[in-house]
Amino acid sequence: MYTRALAREWSNAGHDVTVVCQERHPERYDLGAARVVVPDLPDGLLPVFVLDRYEGLEAKLLQDFTAEERSRYVEANARVLRELLPADLVFANHVLMGGPVAAATGARYAVKAHGSELEYSMRGRPGLERWGAEALAGAEAVFVGSGHIRAVLEEVVGHVDRVHEVPPGVDVDEFRPEDRLQAFARLLMEAELDPQDGDERHPDPGNAARFEQAFARDVPTVVYVGKLIENKGVQVLFEALRGLDGVRAVVVGFGDYREALESIAPPGTLFTGALEHRHLVHLLPLCDVSVVPSIFPEAFGMVAAEAAAAGVPPVVADHSGLAEVAAGVAAEYGRRRAHLASFPNGDANALRDRLRELFALTPEERRALGLSARLAVERNWSWERVAARLLEPLPFL
Repeated sequence: MYTRALAREWSNAGHDVTVVCQERHPERYDLGAARVVVPDLPDGLLPVFVLDRYEGLEAKLLQDFTAEERSRYVEANARVLRELLPADLVFANHVLMGGPVAAATGARYAVKAHGSELEYSMRGRPGLERWGAEALAGAEAVFVGSGHIRAVLEEVVGHVDRVHEVPPGVDVDEFRPEDRLQAFARLLMEAELDPQDGDERHPDPGNAARFEQAFARDVPTVVYVGKLIENKGVQVLFEALRGLDGVRAVVVGFGDYREALESIAPPGTLFTGALEHRHLVHLLPLCDVSVVPSIFPEAFGMVAAEAAAAGVPPVVADHSGLAEVAAGVAAEYGRRRAHLASFPNGDANALRDRLRELFALTPEERRALGLSARLAVERNWSWERVAARLLEPLPFL
């Protein structure tokens, strides 16, 4: 999504953009005028930071790659990139493996560190840490999405020059406040289009009927969007909801922690499975509050920012990149309600207090708060603004 948005914004701004990736269905995404090139990977091996399934590829944790497998992967991608030169810039995602691939092209390059490679694969593995530092040493610029990731980068690879802090972005045209009745009708239309195959990466079968039943009544609703793994802290949200009578939770996502979460979910919780943006842009306006309760550091609070853009007040755990989203939203709330944007990490009681206070507001007051949250997104995290900021340290472009 990060790459897709930047490709669209840069190409629409007049740049000639080529995306080199492993996306099997690029036609599904709006890339502006950018073209897509898909290299063949040696033995079909894809280095990842969290194991998942990928069409036509065998996912393998980066730290489990042998030195030979890493070398072959880098050369296979660099060879394709060299064939696309000359270019003014190679913009690489991830310190590893993007950094070494970009360096091997011989072209000017910049690297965006995303946090996942740093925390899940590189930290505590000296060989990978040194390799990442070597790749970053030759970069024209290194970008991080938050102050938290800047600190993590230095902890993992040591001091890095030319680091610039530019957050990810949100499509403020796609995520926007919507009339409730229109959102309800459009969500049902999108759900009717879903495959009913039970694949965990697809929406749950029968969602249309469940949405119709759930949202036919205007019940105070908290929404969570994200992977269903323990680090995401959904269990903290469930604990916070105990004692809040009449509040419903909607849980969007898939993962190996789902069964455990279903066993402890408050009555009336709606699990939807994985949803796409086409669903979320209509689901969010049907909800009253978005909660991001991650107990593990996050590079940025993208789902919180997307909810805010849709006019839904977000409440996030006050740490890492999430805290920076909370700070931006709180600045628009004003002193009296700034505390409603976040809660201490893992503190279910504090989260319950925030939710109780939010649901005590009148619908008009909560709507005004949501519009203030959207203003924070427009000021700080629109993709147009983010794409422009990424080019500012690169005057030769």
